[in-house]
Amino acid sequence: MRFGLTSPVVTLTPRGHAPWEEDAGPDELRRVAEAADRLGYYHLTCSEHVGIPTDVAPLRGARYYDPLSTFGFLAAFTERIRLATHVLVLPYHHPLEVAKRYGTLDRLSKGRLILGLGVGSLEEEFRMIGAEFENRGPLYEDALRALRAALRGRQPSYAGTHFSFQGFTIDPCAVQERVPLWLGGRTERSLRRALEFADGWDPFGLGLDELRVLLERYQTKPAWREREERGEPLELIFQPQRAFDLTTSDGLETARRLCEGYAGLGASVLSLRFKSASLEQFVEQLEICAAELFSEF
Repeated sequence: MRFGLTSPVVTLTPRGHAPWEEDAGPDELRRVAEAADRLGYYHLTCSEHVGIPTDVAPLRGARYYDPLSTFGFLAAFTERIRLATHVLVLPYHHPLEVAKRYGTLDRLSKGRLILGLGVGSLEEEFRMIGAEFENRGPLYEDALRALRAALRGRQPSYAGTHFSFQGFTIDPCAVQERVPLWLGGRTERSLRRALEFADGWDPFGLGLDELRVLLERYQTKPAWREREERGEPLELIFQPQRAFDLTTSDGLETARRLCEGYAGLGASVLSLRFKSASLEQFVEQLEICAAELFSEF
């Protein structure tokens, strides 16, 4: 099991961020990224929202850094850590647009891109940018097929229900032979889509018991068994609902038990958050986690 990091600073969600993050900026974000890179964390995250309606901000938060700009900045200061969109709202974009922009990022970061993708749920935001909300599901599924085709090389081609392209050169393009696609969401449908279209399932807002129920239901289905028989098991990327506080022995033991629970579900990656009163304490938590938990799991 690998340990990734839900990046601080880039989002401010209610009850999900520390006060020091409110005034933090590029210097603090760079220090976190450099420490995580040095310590061997698997990935950093950055989510996507174009604009949050004012009346929705108390629930969802108002700050969302743009992932492409953020990762372009952080790629210059890191060497190994992967850069994972969590998540890019795919119905906001044409698949070739994603392939070009994020393929460029993959090249500049020397193959460290992970595309976390979601169908989106904020109707007001869809309407603001002129994207279709009601029928976004079928569009999303065709966009996933089209994006996989678009990431295959400099001259991709695809013909589907919503997207069709050929005769265009996309240069630069991604350098990874297969850019990992992780699908977000929190429903049974998101897990089904991940099995069909993606390399990993990266749900949010689900506790251990909820995850266990969904996985037990799907691990008996033919699609799950067929992937395993092909040697392509689905990566499971989970986010503990509780932020870790590793500065006390009780906090460390609680974190250890949670990690054991997720490992028991077959987690490939845990995307962690940490409680902290300052940037220095956040970096200290990164160091404690690497020293105490990495080797155990």
